[in-house]
Amino acid sequence: MFEKLRIIFSIPELRKKIFLTIGLLAIYRIGFHIPLPMVSTNLSEDGGTAAEFFEKVAVFSASDLRQATIFGLGIMPYISASIIFQLLGSVYKPLEELKKEGEAGRKKLNEYTRYLTVAICIVQSYMYMKFMLMSGGESGNGNINPNFTNGDQGLFFGWQIVAVLVMTCGTIFLMWLGEQIDEYGIGNGISLLIMAGILAQMPKALFELIGNMKTELTGLSRGQIGIETLVLLVVLFVGVVFVVVLITLGQRKIPTQSAKFTRGRRVYGGTRQFLPLRINQAGVMPIIFASSLLIIPGMLLGGLAGMFESGGSMFRVFNYLGLTLNDQGSFFFNFMYVVMIFFFCYFWTAITFNPKEMSDNLRDSGTFIPGYRPGKRTTDYLDKVMGRITYVGAAFLSIVAIVPTVVYGSLGVPYSIAGFYGGTGLLIAVSVAFDLVQKIDSHLVMRNYRGLLEGAGGGVSPVV
Repeated sequence: MFEKLRIIFSIPELRKKIFLTIGLLAIYRIGFHIPLPMVSTNLSEDGGTAAEFFEKVAVFSASDLRQATIFGLGIMPYISASIIFQLLGSVYKPLEELKKEGEAGRKKLNEYTRYLTVAICIVQSYMYMKFMLMSGGESGNGNINPNFTNGDQGLFFGWQIVAVLVMTCGTIFLMWLGEQIDEYGIGNGISLLIMAGILAQMPKALFELIGNMKTELTGLSRGQIGIETLVLLVVLFVGVVFVVVLITLGQRKIPTQSAKFTRGRRVYGGTRQFLPLRINQAGVMPIIFASSLLIIPGMLLGGLAGMFESGGSMFRVFNYLGLTLNDQGSFFFNFMYVVMIFFFCYFWTAITFNPKEMSDNLRDSGTFIPGYRPGKRTTDYLDKVMGRITYVGAAFLSIVAIVPTVVYGSLGVPYSIAGFYGGTGLLIAVSVAFDLVQKIDSHLVMRNYRGLLEGAGGGVSPVV
């Protein structure tokens, strides 16, 4: 292993890419701790449903809205804009045609995505500032520094514009950092920013675990972290990571046969290949959608409860429903979570996977699936196979998503620690880590070195 690391840093071009990537990630982490001058407190101190929502969003957006910093919005507006255009590209004909134009079409779509990112940033940052005005504080000015609210109306309106512009520019700068990593660094820039934000939470969680741990046997008592609890957590973490890696790389390989054709005296084609279909075709998007949307009804019901007289029948009904939807340990919450993950798995797979287009591509290249005619029969077969493996992928995502809740509920481990045993954070970290290793591996193989994955089965993905 140390020999492979030495080889990596002995290649000047690869070494330059790695150090540049680390430097840009360091810039991101520095800006992450620069607060907006007009905010006086940390939102996480206020608690409540909004704080829970911001905590969930922080996992997959490379941000932390609980701390109003110049990078407070993170990269989430850019991700949202990309998702919107990806969805529109499957239903809006002009965008669908633009996607087929190759590099020129891709550049045009990226340009549109940047424009939409700016618009989303302005709206989100303005709503966030309004929320900061309403939340916390006894002076009626919320979490805003009194120096910015005790002046005239022009100053009061002016600092809001400055705050919106600063947070918008912060997100645009993060988007630019991601593009620089893509072009001059190593790995996917946006994914690495998200992964850096996730891994940055690990030291705090470890310190919290050490602070609550007892150096004695506690018999796996709930709320007490003893030696056996720590050993169980380590074993469980290794097992969850192993399963995540297995399913993330798992593929259903469909055999294909290319047609034979003769040129002169030579016969070409006739080779057998495989068409790989990923088991987890939707990636982490179902968990992102489900976890984000599931908390919104709880917030709305809590707001509706506040509109009625405390203690009244309507207040009790809305308050009970809101608390039930916000209770991550309840059966109803987990049931709805699993249902939404299954729904978004099939929805996202239907958006991103087009069996008819894949069937047409196979036919145009002179390739067919043995036993199935090119055209409709091949399309129906691919659709049937993808439906089956999507069910397996959705079941896997559901298990991974509720593992933190099980660890938190059964062992009483703080949720900041239990969150590393599943959910969006672990999936993103594993996926990005493998993507980074594969790109470093390709640089080594290109220069006739042994790849990083060669000792682990040659980098062959598991087959299902």
